Amino acid sequence: MTHYMELLATNQPWNLIIFMAIPVILAETLTVTEFFVVFRRLHEGPLRHFNRWVGIILGFYFLGIFLYLTTKVVPGIEWRGLVDILAVGFYLSGVIFLFGIALLELGILGRHRDLEGKMQLHFTLLIGFLIVAHIAMIFGMMNPSLL
Repeated sequence: MTHYMELLATNQPWNLIIFMAIPVILAETLTVTEFFVVFRRLHEGPLRHFNRWVGIILGFYFLGIFLYLTTKVVPGIEWRGLVDILAVGFYLSGVIFLFGIALLELGILGRHRDLEGKMQLHFTLLIGFLIVAHIAMIFGMMNPSLL
């Protein structure tokens, strides 16, 4: 079992809720609202406002997960092979994209972009997160002895 899956399996149900359920629910909420925002070119209004706050909350929440895991968990890991490293590494790399979304929503990132440019960057960051999260899940479910 990879450390990714072990983390989710221990301290049930809390680790599953903290490290998987909350981030996934927020990410899926962000993804669903993102489609409406992008396809309708919503730069304001209640749905765009909700989308903005979900992005900020998710970005800071995942930053907290990243900081906790990289300071309290990862330093003590005895790696079980490349699969294990890839699963944990891709999971943690999600912070690049999610915290990027939070910084974009707060006006810190993408300051010199117009509204369309910000929308494109937001969508790109979200897609980037979905890619690394799914790669993490795939490697996380693999038997670490395979690679």
